[in-house]
Amino acid sequence: VAEDLKAHPVTLAGPLISAMTGGAKKALKANPDNICAQVLLDPEVQTWMATLSPDKLAELALCAKSGLDNVDSGLGCYAVDPKNYDEFAMFFDKVCETYHHGGGKIHETSWSLDGVEGLPADGVLDLRKLGFEQPLSMRVRVGRNLTSFPLPGLMTKADRINFEKTMLKAFDVLKSDPKYGGTVYSLTPDAAWKEVTGQAKNPNLMSDAKYKELVKAHVMFKDMDADPYLKSAGIASDWPCGRGCYRSADGGFIIWFGEEDQLRIMCMAKGFKLNDVFDRLHTALDSVESIDGIQFATSGKYGYVTSCPSNLGTGMRASVHVKVPNLTSDGTETQAKAAAKPLGLSVRGVGGEHTPIGADGTIDLSPSKRLFITEAEIITKLYNGIKLLKEKEDAAGK
Repeated sequence: VAEDLKAHPVTLAGPLISAMTGGAKKALKANPDNICAQVLLDPEVQTWMATLSPDKLAELALCAKSGLDNVDSGLGCYAVDPKNYDEFAMFFDKVCETYHHGGGKIHETSWSLDGVEGLPADGVLDLRKLGFEQPLSMRVRVGRNLTSFPLPGLMTKADRINFEKTMLKAFDVLKSDPKYGGTVYSLTPDAAWKEVTGQAKNPNLMSDAKYKELVKAHVMFKDMDADPYLKSAGIASDWPCGRGCYRSADGGFIIWFGEEDQLRIMCMAKGFKLNDVFDRLHTALDSVESIDGIQFATSGKYGYVTSCPSNLGTGMRASVHVKVPNLTSDGTETQAKAAAKPLGLSVRGVGGEHTPIGADGTIDLSPSKRLFITEAEIITKLYNGIKLLKEKEDAAGK
């Protein structure tokens, strides 16, 4: 798709408005909650689309393609270039307002816990204070994209491999730092690596067995080509070229490259203090962005740019695996989700979205909000959310 849009933007653009409008009407009829379809049919957006150049209209069509192909989508669109949130503001502002309910707010970034509402007096987010006696699996991750490449939906195969090559310089810096060390694991086949870089071998190519091992350990992401939403959006194109991960020597710091966002950067640990993973991620992000040639894409209105508008702002997901056997006594997360939603929390299975809960009632719990909230507020909200959900869990057992 990316190659076609770049090679033939004008010839592809002619019938797109009527095709997109027809697709949006069908999608909305099948699923009235499809936000992409709702916004495409907005009269202001319809008028604005007619003013776009053929190549920009084709780019907008790619942004909307996933939601029109997959009518069961909730949000249904992805940005394909860091500039889309500004250039296509007529479309994305309406999408973001419908999803995030910002009311004209401007996103602010802050990692400082000072003065955050709900923070314990000593500033330490220690889960032992809440009555937990066994260490919990804690993870904080952010999505990031570089200004120097299109977003994954519009990347060509060459873009993906050149992006991987660009990141190798950053990974070399991390590997030489005693605080990180570590290894790069790549899925890019030798033939594709040679085609783009001229080098005979991909120095970091891993075996299929190693890939399966890392997926099972939740260190590496699954086959994106099997995801119909990412496939329609162009994000899964050219799989597995330009995909892989960096993992620190202690296993607590991981960077995925080539997933839904160019980078998913995460810290994880088994323990009690949420501050530990939060502070390490902040330090690591500063280290990565200080490397020459690495500049994270941002929007003046929406903070850090991500492919999916749902992740805009902080791009952050902070989560803890917590056991709630009473709220999952029926073998599902239904009761846990019902208890968590009013607290502003999301519940997933232990393997991530669309995966089952643990056999012992373990769920993955995280604050739902990403935009118009600071990083410090997210981690504090997680702490207080765990406290409130634990109270509901205890009450359910009486």
